[in-house]
Amino acid sequence: MNENAEHKILVIDDEAVIREGLRQTLTIEGYQVIVAQNGKVGMEKLQKDSFSVVISDLKMPIMGGIEVLKTISVLQPNVPVIIITGFATVDSAVDAMKNGAFEYLTKPFLPDQIVEKVQSAVKQRLLNLESEVITESIPDETVADSFIGKSDAMQKVFQRILQVAPTTSSVLITGESGTGKELVARAIHNNSPRKDEPFVAIDCNSLPENLLESELFGHVKGSFTGATQSKPGLFSVASGGSLFLDEIANLSMATQAKLLRVLQQREVAPIGGTKATPIDIRLIAATNRGLDKMVEEGLFRDDLYFRLNIIPISLPPLRERAGDIPLLIGYFLKKFSEEIGREIKGLSADAHLALHDYPFPGNVRELENIIERAVVLTQGDLIQRDSLELPTSQEIESALPNFPAPTNTDELKEVKRIAREQAVEPVEKAFVYAALERNNWNVTKAAEETGMLRPNFQALLKKLGISVKDHV
Repeated sequence: MNENAEHKILVIDDEAVIREGLRQTLTIEGYQVIVAQNGKVGMEKLQKDSFSVVISDLKMPIMGGIEVLKTISVLQPNVPVIIITGFATVDSAVDAMKNGAFEYLTKPFLPDQIVEKVQSAVKQRLLNLESEVITESIPDETVADSFIGKSDAMQKVFQRILQVAPTTSSVLITGESGTGKELVARAIHNNSPRKDEPFVAIDCNSLPENLLESELFGHVKGSFTGATQSKPGLFSVASGGSLFLDEIANLSMATQAKLLRVLQQREVAPIGGTKATPIDIRLIAATNRGLDKMVEEGLFRDDLYFRLNIIPISLPPLRERAGDIPLLIGYFLKKFSEEIGREIKGLSADAHLALHDYPFPGNVRELENIIERAVVLTQGDLIQRDSLELPTSQEIESALPNFPAPTNTDELKEVKRIAREQAVEPVEKAFVYAALERNNWNVTKAAEETGMLRPNFQALLKKLGISVKDHV
């Protein structure tokens, strides 16, 4: 098998003849070749796939080669980029190399030249991978206070934060309400060169449109009823630092147009004013809605979406990172016990079981509220299930199996097997949690007390997804 076949090359060029020429040349050499007609499409492909080398034109509409370079340095920092151009100048070459280009090639070039450059880039990529030190996890304190998680999904988020923080690229954070989007934004700011400058946040859903525009862009005295004095906008206040626009999907089309103009021109004029002031901000936006679908429906500007979505960060809901729940419980328990002045040792087995099975529609924010309420309400030094005050209707709904009707005897047997397992699992969990709680989370003692062999008890823990080390 050709050893080049394992390497995928991304070619970005707005000239079809160049794209196809490179595709044919590199395919003959055995490489997998993916093409994109502009930088925007290329970065969409880069977000969904991994590449060994990227070849990009320098001058392209929508997104040029330098912006491609900067984005790749965050999304896939070890991927070498070969810049090609038909308008070569010394300045453009220096600019490309300063921004991390692996090679700079002037059009027209011979097939052998590009093949040689790609071979060198592939070798460099392999060297980068060999020398790369991969850490098992990122310490929480380097990211943000209370931003906790050991799950694979959260480790990817932490890694993306530390990759994007040193850059000036716009970031779009997506995720359900309560997943911690503002925590991510603050972590990006706090790990960036702008950390000593202002971090300014605003919820785009908190104000009516006219007041929101005034807050963002500022206004001059007398520009509208109630404008008794001039006021600088948040773009000016945040200059030098970071501006976080939460729930950006709620902006009107008119405000979207003004925001786009500010981002393009890097200057802002207050409402009623004619003089624009230069600004230097890092924009971070967040939404719990699908902006791509809103673009398709004509509810959000596609050019603004592209400007915002340079670096996407997607936050998983808490129900998809159940392994992080004990860590979060421990953190919030310590936090609120100290704040309220209560000595709470932990949760009862019943309380642990209730939280383990709860779907958390409000995500981490809901868990935080539940623990704070329980610390206030609990009578003893151990939080009981009743103090959690979980919605009974949701408990019942989450416990109900939801199977499609079987159509043959084999399917009937499988559905019955799954139903039995689901019915037994809560009993098993209650059994294990109670045994561990009685024995101070000592597995050996809990196994002995219940009459089980230690390996069998550990196997049951693994099956139920219960980690003892999160409780000791």
